Amino acid sequence: MPLTVRRRRAPFRAAALALALAALPAMTNGTLGNAASGNPSLEGLWQSTGYGTVISVSGRHLRSYETTRVSCLPGSLEAEQSGSPRAGGAVDFTPAVSEEAGRITLAPVTAGNSDVIRLRFADNAGFRTLRRVHELPERCGQRPPTDPRAVFDTFWQTYAENYPSFTAKGVDWEAVRDRYRPTITAGTTDAELFGILESMIEPLHDAHTAINAGGNQHFTGHRAGTKVPTSDTVTKIEKATTASVGTPQQRWGRGAIGYADLPERIGYLRITRFAGFTENGDYARDRAELDKALDAIFTEARTRGSKALRALVIDLRFNGGGSDALGLRIASRLTTHAYTAYTKRARDNTVGGERFTSAQPIGVSPRSGGPVYTGPLAVLTGRLTVSAGETFTQALMNRTPGPVRIGENTQGALSDTMDRVLPNGWSFTLPNEKYLAPNGAAYDGAGIAPTIRVPVFTDDELAARRDSALTRARELLG
Repeated sequence: MPLTVRRRRAPFRAAALALALAALPAMTNGTLGNAASGNPSLEGLWQSTGYGTVISVSGRHLRSYETTRVSCLPGSLEAEQSGSPRAGGAVDFTPAVSEEAGRITLAPVTAGNSDVIRLRFADNAGFRTLRRVHELPERCGQRPPTDPRAVFDTFWQTYAENYPSFTAKGVDWEAVRDRYRPTITAGTTDAELFGILESMIEPLHDAHTAINAGGNQHFTGHRAGTKVPTSDTVTKIEKATTASVGTPQQRWGRGAIGYADLPERIGYLRITRFAGFTENGDYARDRAELDKALDAIFTEARTRGSKALRALVIDLRFNGGGSDALGLRIASRLTTHAYTAYTKRARDNTVGGERFTSAQPIGVSPRSGGPVYTGPLAVLTGRLTVSAGETFTQALMNRTPGPVRIGENTQGALSDTMDRVLPNGWSFTLPNEKYLAPNGAAYDGAGIAPTIRVPVFTDDELAARRDSALTRARELLG
């Protein structure tokens, strides 16, 4: 049962390469003039700053290319324009295969500027900056070699240009190439190649690194010392948590969101993921289901008056991640003042040398026109607090009053994921961003430390159905 990554894209289909190559002439010679509306035209090719991506807009169709200095492959992002351009020239697109990530929006940065645009995914925090280019890299028009060494080179180069934490993880990526590349020949088997790629990234101990070669060949990283949960472990966690809460929880989001009123006017909110709240898992429906839960939890009675909550516990100890935007949506119910949750920046090696994009502030805006809870807060975390569970924790740390954090360090995998393909059809995942605290600190690898350290879901705790973290929170808040 691997640790969940935040956002996954559709698997690569080999036929996509032939289709994309056949469509190249239309894409590279698209109309670049202004639209009839007077807004800048989005028709043409756009190179992202960071993220190793070229976006093609041809007619009403959007598709992506995944690029490095040695490779160019069709990406899995394809979408069709939905509706007409909005004010200012913003254009919405709906993913062609899956609506899981929600709407995609392209918009000019400034009115009348036809050379710089921003791309937003509805389920992500922040945006990506893209600049107009007039042709794809030459390698995009060539059928890529699929031999083992070409696969290795694409894999290594993608990490070299995008992975943000080699220094923090103590990994010399140049040395990794020098060690493994000479061992690969035309006769290297798929099993041998998979083993080499796994050996290259396993020392990163990063829960947002993964390789999928189909069948039983898949690997997902995790921080050293993490005991990856099994179905039996999950059952024990559920039983221990239920016993410690001691009162039935209301449930939403297919069981992912639970709430109970504890004695002494303490609220208990447990969230086990920030995705999959609805059957088909698309972002718009997940957001609506979350809002339904929050409306039922943060009522007038619980947020104002003599019977209002005195304190709130948010339990994220078993949270596999999902959408950062959903976490920010919860944070907006916990404040009356706008504040910066964190800043994020992406690794950017498009010009040369290691650097990052400009830090992008991500804010929390208070809910307008409805009840919000502004009292004391305790947040429970542990090694199984991953990805969006961690960025939500980080967002709450900048709230006033700040929360007390109880438990253990989070997993230390905060970045969005880049989900990429290899020339032989395998897929792999890596992070390329850093989420920064106001003092510039990053939590990749080590995770976010608690204020009060107590054991979380250890064998002893589970065997005794003991819950030291929730017990401690109730003692402090009560």
